[in-house]
Amino acid sequence: MVNIAICVGSSCHLKGSYNVTEAIRQEVKKRGLEDEISLKAAFCFGKCSHDAVTIKINDEIVMGVTPENVPAVFDEHIVPLLK
Repeated sequence: MVNIAICVGSSCHLKGSYNVTEAIRQEVKKRGLEDEISLKAAFCFGKCSHDAVTIKINDEIVMGVTPENVPAVFDEHIVPLLK
């Protein structure tokens, strides 16, 4: 199981965490990974100075996540954990 936590603190909220959450949900569904990924909201990872949303994949902090780069985040950070 891969655990993904999406920052929904005030800074990330203003940077579009809701849209990132929806993009991740759609990517999970598109790839048929509903039983392999746990998705939850979290409050502030302390990376507020970055330009986009911060997420945590298991114990790895990934900064700069946007709805547009969610597929690349999956390919680079999530898919390798599923093998």
